[in-house]
Amino acid sequence: MPSARCDLPEVDAFTRPYWEAAAAGKLLLRRCRAAGCGTAHHYPREFCPYCWSADVVWEPASGHATLYTWSVVHRNDLPPFGDRLPYVAAVVDLAEGPRMMTEVTDCAPAELRIGMPLTVRFRDVAPGVGKPDAAGAAGIAEGDAGPFAIPVFGPGPA
Repeated sequence: MPSARCDLPEVDAFTRPYWEAAAAGKLLLRRCRAAGCGTAHHYPREFCPYCWSADVVWEPASGHATLYTWSVVHRNDLPPFGDRLPYVAAVVDLAEGPRMMTEVTDCAPAELRIGMPLTVRFRDVAPGVGKPDAAGAAGIAEGDAGPFAIPVFGPGPA
């Protein structure tokens, strides 16, 4: 049996549009449509975390961000992180406003600077490689092992 991956989310009916968009190379956000709010947020929720309205919709993000903070990870024994060491765990400010936890790729840690412009990229995950379900079978989302990608960020114009 393949070892469980610790870098994959649980995909459900609510988050499926987000992960399908990521697989297609697009980053989505949620935006509140309540009068007087209109705030974008991330991570995806079924309600606005600012005004509690349930009138929220998916919208495409620009994919532009700036680096807020980061940490270079030199040790992580969980699969598959050990194969990526060292890697940069980061928090970025998306152009639309929300902060997002992510990874910075394609950039030497010594070149990182707070406020540096970043653009979204997507790390493809091999279909069928995921967390084991209750029966021990590897799968990504409710039996769906189709294309799957994780948003990460790299240097680029903000």
